[in-house]
Amino acid sequence: MIFDPIYFLFIGPPLLLGLYAQWRVKHTFESMSQVPARMSGAEAARRMLDSGGLNQVAVEQVGGHLSDHYDPRDKVLRLSSQVYSGRSMAALGVACHEAGHAYQDAQSYAPLVIRNMAVPVANFGSRIGVTMATIGLMLSYQTPSIGNALLLAGIVLFAGVVFFQVVNLPVEFDASARARRHLVDANLISANEEHYVAKVLNAAALTYVAGTLQAIMTLAYFVFRLMGDRR
Repeated sequence: MIFDPIYFLFIGPPLLLGLYAQWRVKHTFESMSQVPARMSGAEAARRMLDSGGLNQVAVEQVGGHLSDHYDPRDKVLRLSSQVYSGRSMAALGVACHEAGHAYQDAQSYAPLVIRNMAVPVANFGSRIGVTMATIGLMLSYQTPSIGNALLLAGIVLFAGVVFFQVVNLPVEFDASARARRHLVDANLISANEEHYVAKVLNAAALTYVAGTLQAIMTLAYFVFRLMGDRR
């Protein structure tokens, strides 16, 4: 597959989009980190959680760069140092986005429930699916029956990854919408400042879109090869 030019026709465009998205996230976060806010990311997240009655959800600081996430098992919001202590529009946007996931968890937001159920399948499929499909693709030239069977099995497993990526999109978009709405409604930022937060969250959203497209096009490539071998 590595030397197949057809593969790069499938995966090239979303891969380039992914590289651009990563650059945009880094650039936008650094830029919006220079726009001051009246409180830190941790304070904003705490206020958003408390306003939703989520007093039991803790807010903790963790290491790493943009390692922010909500842990639904421990009911903990973990924020990187730049977000936890940062008093900027970037910090507020990221912190409240993660708080948005806590809201989703508390309300049993359907796409989040489905996404969480798909995590084991996606993890297994991402590790095994591509490997099995690649081996099957190589074997299909010499032993088509075995190769195509492995390729088909790999496609089925990797389809779980694609499903996870697709259902993850509304989860992330909804968390960002909740963050932007709360920041303005709770007067943590003014309406004129909302576009600063939007820049950060929109840049992050592009990375999810790129990841989803990469998964879809990888699956499409394997299906294309399987159909080609059967003609």
